[in-house]
Amino acid sequence: MTKTMLVTLAFGAAVAFAGPAFADKMKATLDGKSEVPPVTSAATGTAELDYDAASKKLSWKVTYSGLSGPATAAHFHGPAEPGKNAGVAVAIPNAGTSPVSGSATLTDAQAADLVAGKYYINIHTAANPGGEIRGQVTK
Repeated sequence: MTKTMLVTLAFGAAVAFAGPAFADKMKATLDGKSEVPPVTSAATGTAELDYDAASKKLSWKVTYSGLSGPATAAHFHGPAEPGKNAGVAVAIPNAGTSPVSGSATLTDAQAADLVAGKYYINIHTAANPGGEIRGQVTK
């Protein structure tokens, strides 16, 4: 093989495997004071998110501690800006233990709301069925 051919093959391989590198990194910091209305809780949490606009795939890892009891549910809610409430947009299954990881493919409307900063994550407990900790998803 010629040097030019090897360089071309190497470049092609690099491009073929570069897809996931274009995912947008997002995050959320969860606490009780971000709930609407605010909740008094020692619990805290973080979420690390990857969003691939080409496939509309959202992947997450949510870590939390200090809840008043076991998590009964967790969701992405939206569309809503900080200080406003919204319905469930995407469920976070198996949220009873931390950390919880998962992924979902979003609709066009969900993707637009996520990118616009109109999603938040909420973790619910029996003592706080409306949500014990919450965090707005940001880039």
